[in-house]
Amino acid sequence: MTLKDRIVETSWENLSLGERIRHLEVEGYVVLPGLLSAELVAELRGALSEIPTVGADYTDKKQVHNDIQWAGGAITDLIAHPPAIEFLCHLFGDLPILMTYDYSRSEAGCPAINLHCDGQPWGTAIFGAEQSCPKLIRVLYYLQDLTPTSAPFRVVPRSHLSFHNDANPYLRYKEHPEQAMVTCHAGDAVLISHNVVHGNYANQGDYARELLGLAYRPTWAGPCEAVDPWPADQLAIVPPLVREILRDRNTRTWMYDAPNVPPDLASEAPGINPSRWNRVE
Repeated sequence: MTLKDRIVETSWENLSLGERIRHLEVEGYVVLPGLLSAELVAELRGALSEIPTVGADYTDKKQVHNDIQWAGGAITDLIAHPPAIEFLCHLFGDLPILMTYDYSRSEAGCPAINLHCDGQPWGTAIFGAEQSCPKLIRVLYYLQDLTPTSAPFRVVPRSHLSFHNDANPYLRYKEHPEQAMVTCHAGDAVLISHNVVHGNYANQGDYARELLGLAYRPTWAGPCEAVDPWPADQLAIVPPLVREILRDRNTRTWMYDAPNVPPDLASEAPGINPSRWNRVE
């Protein structure tokens, strides 16, 4: 069997909650189908058509707008999109905190994006410290169908589990012999671990492929160093549900001086149950 570039054929709509969590935790990614309605996809595409973009440093066929969270309307509202937040609350055990929010558009003819990780433990010049969090999930909303020719998602499954030096999150690769192709429909979301090795295939189609990417993390898992707080004037004007997700990005639960036997030790922790993958609700 040829592993390279095989198209993933999982029936995403049939997975239970526990199976979705398992796929994300073990394979490093999962597709949540139909998170955006056709009407919301159209609204987002219309709003994004007015947003200025710049070319990536390696090709002008990829246009980006970083830090798009303050654009307003449906773009800003997406931060607190209920179906995604509900899943993340199950995954994290609490309300997620947004770290970054970006837009990218792969034009027809856009070359493949090399394989990389989105999270580096000590930060980088490209990503800063915002995605240095020990645990972080990126939610990738696709606004056009991902076909084998329209810049589909590519991933090296389970790569985030490896202890090998090849899994150093600072490394990048042109391709990998066991990379897989993930296709989906407009309005679907691909959720990825920030340490899974992934990228995009080239856009060989005849239309642009748009993506809104939001990075969320659990409350405890703050960045390696302080990052800029959200501007108070911007926070004041976003909807209350969005403001709940835009909590202090520097929040973390760090018990440096914790004793060997702290008081009030718990005897249950459902979030680390091996049986957590059996959840069906």
